[in-house]
Amino acid sequence: MARAGVTAERLTLAAAELADEVGFENVTVSALARHFGVKDASLYFHIKNAHDLRVRVAVLALAELADRVSAALAGRAGKDALVAFANAYRDYAKQHPGRYAAAQLELDAETAAASAARRHSEMTRAILRGYRLPEPDQTDAVRMLHSMFHGYVSLERAGGFRHTPRPADDSWSRALDALDAVLRNWPPQ
Repeated sequence: MARAGVTAERLTLAAAELADEVGFENVTVSALARHFGVKDASLYFHIKNAHDLRVRVAVLALAELADRVSAALAGRAGKDALVAFANAYRDYAKQHPGRYAAAQLELDAETAAASAARRHSEMTRAILRGYRLPEPDQTDAVRMLHSMFHGYVSLERAGGFRHTPRPADDSWSRALDALDAVLRNWPPQ
């Protein structure tokens, strides 16, 4: 469909931009149709439904985040890699709050396997190789890191640290120091 230059890719990018402006939960097919100056029904030529659109935004966000993390990790190891990964993750969440929310969308196994979700796990495991963690400890550490990064970012985005005297950046740095210490001294089973 040539009208308004609508393509699946342009719809996805516009939805991602809208998510950053108004929140991922507020992205609708109707809002996108208004953006492109077309009727809702004309967008269904490019997307199956609203869920398909949300999945497309999630896949885009995961790819963007993976690209940022990958660039940050280049040439780093150990604590430097951990901090670079964490800071790239947090910065992306701050700069693209709607896309970050989309990246948390649960994807079906096939979509997750074909998307950048696998790259995130692989990059996290690459960091952990520097700490020499065997399985199943490595899987536990991947989950711990994701939980800490996502939890901190989510609390920060929700304003959870506004009413404390210590700057959130200082606590973030100390939390990364603590993670490094835990990873270097992982408890035996």
